Amino acid sequence: MKLTEKQPGSKSCFVCGRENLAGLKLEFYMIEPGKVCSYFNLHEHYEGYPGAIHGGIIAAILDECGGRAQMIEPNRFIVTAQLCVRYRRPVPSRTDLVVYGVAGERRGRVSFASSEIQSMDGKILADAELVLMDIPESQFTDVDLEAMGWRVYLDEEVG
Repeated sequence: MKLTEKQPGSKSCFVCGRENLAGLKLEFYMIEPGKVCSYFNLHEHYEGYPGAIHGGIIAAILDECGGRAQMIEPNRFIVTAQLCVRYRRPVPSRTDLVVYGVAGERRGRVSFASSEIQSMDGKILADAELVLMDIPESQFTDVDLEAMGWRVYLDEEVG
C-alpha cells in the first residue's frame, strides 16, 4: 500500500502526541483522500489483561483514526460526538498491527467515519463507527498551532 502523505501530529495528544510520555505516538498517513492508516505495535503497558490491549486504548486508536479520515484540510479540527466500537477479537500487544480510517458522508458541520484495527494478515480485530462535529473556526482564531506542536514530524524526530 502506498502512503501518500504524513498527517500532522501534536505535542500532547494521547494517541499522536510526540511529547506525551504516556502516549502512543502513532503516526498517521493518508492513503488517498478520505482514507488514512497507521502501523503500530504497542507495549504491554497498554494491556488490559496479559497479552491483550485494553479496550479503552483500542477505542482511542479507532477514534483518532476515524477522525483523521475526515481531516481533509490539515487545520480543520473536529470532535467525536458518538463512537460505537465493536471488539471482535483480542488486540494483541507486542504485535505489528494496522488501523484504517475511512471518511463517510458529510452533512454541514456533522460528518461520519469508520475505522478498524487489523492484524497484518488482514483479520479485523476491532472496528468503529463515528459521528463527528466540526469545531467552529472561531475557536481557533487565537490558538497558536505551532506552540501546540501541531505539525508534520520528520521521521528522525520520532522517538
